[in-house]
Amino acid sequence: MKAVIFAGGTGTRLWPLSRKKSPKQFEKIVGDKSTLQLAVERLIPDFSFEDIYISTNFQYCEMIQSQLPKIPKSNYFFEPEKKDVGPAISLIMGILNQQFPNEPVAILWSDHLVKQIALFKKILKVSGEYIKRHNKKVVFIAHKPRYASSNLGYIHIGKEMTKLSQLSLYSFEGIKYRPNEKTAQAFFKSGNYAWNLGYFVTTPRFIHDSFKRFAPNVYKNTEKILSSYGKKTYISVLKRQYGKVESINFDNAILENLDKKDGVVIVEDIGWSDVGAWEALKEALEQYPYENITRGKTYLEHVRDSLIYNYEDKKLIVGIDLDEHIIVNTSDVILIAKKSSVGKIKNLVEQFEGTEHEKLT
Repeated sequence: MKAVIFAGGTGTRLWPLSRKKSPKQFEKIVGDKSTLQLAVERLIPDFSFEDIYISTNFQYCEMIQSQLPKIPKSNYFFEPEKKDVGPAISLIMGILNQQFPNEPVAILWSDHLVKQIALFKKILKVSGEYIKRHNKKVVFIAHKPRYASSNLGYIHIGKEMTKLSQLSLYSFEGIKYRPNEKTAQAFFKSGNYAWNLGYFVTTPRFIHDSFKRFAPNVYKNTEKILSSYGKKTYISVLKRQYGKVESINFDNAILENLDKKDGVVIVEDIGWSDVGAWEALKEALEQYPYENITRGKTYLEHVRDSLIYNYEDKKLIVGIDLDEHIIVNTSDVILIAKKSSVGKIKNLVEQFEGTEHEKLT
């Protein structure tokens, strides 16, 4: 079984820690390891380092080598430019299809937290075993929703089909990419929908064939790139041809078009969180409501429901009479915001483009 971890995003909502030169997946957001390192750590020893692949941008190659020295450089898949996830998965599964067409492959992400690691490992193992026997299907690894969210996709689950190692596998009834708030509330109340984490297990051949069927333009461009894979011309062909591929979301391109018979769903609570924004990170780490989450040297009096991260060893952050604040101190930027306002960070960083502050993005 193989695993592909995507590590190419920029993570603007976690600014000022996450920057273009060193995005969130390479930073120590939790403990002393990056979320990319944690993502790989969750797979070992069930997966060998040779069976783990990283999808990223050329500019992050050295950081990956530094953080994950045991993963062969030949296991890096490069995205020359940002084209959403659809083209990247098409290329990766096309390459793996040349080598391991019917071997189970898990698609995973580098910027998530998973608290129930043993359960997560078990789900991957069961999913792989199922795909070995049903190599023209997708096993969706879904999560029991903790609340209604319009920022996440949903998977419509049906009846229990079977059990493997005490894990229930449900019928796949469809997928919905980021519904509006009203629909998300309805999904949550129904009990028939689960969060789509973007985690799934399938075979390279099935996904490669699905692009040919549902996204022929992406498939044709991918085939032109694949024809040079393993040759000296590969990188130049990749850079030239990848720019011609349409930018399309994988859910929209493939998953929403799958027949119901093509998928099964495992729904569990693995303690998953997408720590893509400061308020999401706080929610993931807090053990009780309104807890303060801190890192580094801090001194707090009468502070409630705040996240205070200090990455400067020579400075002490002192907080007095604060409520629902996000404070992040780096070597060149201090962010101070109400927790309810951190959704504005992404637009703020975009406004820095073309100004004297662009170097801070």
